[in-house]
Amino acid sequence: MTLFHLFLVAVIQGITEFLPISSSGHLILLPNLTGMADQGLLIDVAVHVGTLFAVVIYFWADVRSALFGLGRLARGKVDTEGARLAWLLIVSTVPVVIIGLILKVTGLSDAMRSTAVIGWTMLVFGLVLYWADQKGAETKTDADWTLRDAVIMGLWQAVALIPGTSRSGITITAARQLGYQRTGGAKLSMLMSIPTIAMAGGLLLIDVIAEGHADQLPDAAIAAALAFVSALAALSLMFRLMKSVSFTPYVIYRVILGVILLAVAYS
Repeated sequence: MTLFHLFLVAVIQGITEFLPISSSGHLILLPNLTGMADQGLLIDVAVHVGTLFAVVIYFWADVRSALFGLGRLARGKVDTEGARLAWLLIVSTVPVVIIGLILKVTGLSDAMRSTAVIGWTMLVFGLVLYWADQKGAETKTDADWTLRDAVIMGLWQAVALIPGTSRSGITITAARQLGYQRTGGAKLSMLMSIPTIAMAGGLLLIDVIAEGHADQLPDAAIAAALAFVSALAALSLMFRLMKSVSFTPYVIYRVILGVILLAVAYS
C-alpha cells in the first residue's frame, strides 16, 4: 500500500470511529467510490488497535478503575465503582458479540456492505439521532448508569453492525433517549467502545494469523500510529464541541452524505 492510501484509511478510521458518523461505512465507501483496493485484514486490525489505544488513554482513569474492578467482579463482588463499571461494560457488550458472530458465520455481514445500505443508514439513523438529541431529557450523568440502561444501550449498539449506522452514533442516541446529558452519554458510548473494538480486533486477528501477512507489518505499524493520533484528536474535538453545540452538525453531515450516496446507488 502507498503511504497516501495508509494515511486515508488510518485517518478515516481514527476520526470516524468516535464521531457519530460511522467508521465502517466510510471505510467501505473508500474502495467503493474511489476504486482503491481494499486495505486488507492486517491494516483493519492495525487501525482498530490505534483507535483502541486512543480511547483507553483518553479515559484512562475510568479504564484503570474498571480493570481493578475486574478482580472483585471475578470473586462475585460488585461493591466498588470499578467493579460496577466493569460489570455494566460486560453486559452492554454481550448483544453485539452474539449478533456479530451470527452475522459473520452466516455471511450476512458481507451482504450489507453496499452503497445503498450505507446511504439509508446514514440518513435514517442521523435523523433518529437528531430526534433523540432534541427531545431527550438531560437528567442523568454517566455516574447514573444502571443495569437496565446498559442492556438497552447494548442492544442499540448491536444495530451498528449494519454498515453506516455508527456505533458511537447509535449508542449516543440510546443514551440521549434514556435521558443522559450529552457529555455523560458520549462518555458511556466511548467506554462501551473499548471491549467492542477489542473483540472486533481479536476476530480480525484470528483471520490475519490464518492467512499470514508478515510482509505488511511495517504498513500496519504506520496505520496504527496514524489512527491513534487522529482518534485522539477526534475525541478531544468532540468533547470540546459538546460544551457549546449539540449533535446537529453531525446529523447534517449524515443527512447530506446519505442523500448523495442514495443518489449514486440508484442512478
